[in-house]
Amino acid sequence: MEEALLKQAGRRVVGTKQVLRGLKSGTLAKVYVANDADTFLYQRIVRAAESAGVPVVRVPTMKELGLLCGVEVASAAAGIAR
Repeated sequence: MEEALLKQAGRRVVGTKQVLRGLKSGTLAKVYVANDADTFLYQRIVRAAESAGVPVVRVPTMKELGLLCGVEVASAAAGIAR
């Protein structure tokens, strides 16, 4: 259900750098992170989202998250803009 929102979202960012940048600037409403992402990146994204007060949705795999975002590569993180 949550994943369907990501697929339908008009304004989204894909990738760790863009998600962290969006969290820092306060432009993200929700963050998606893959459970199989690198542990350091996973924790960094989750901590940044929690600090920003942005809900985090966990997705089973990076491959699945990439497909949900409509990109052909695996993705560790994605976000929906406000």
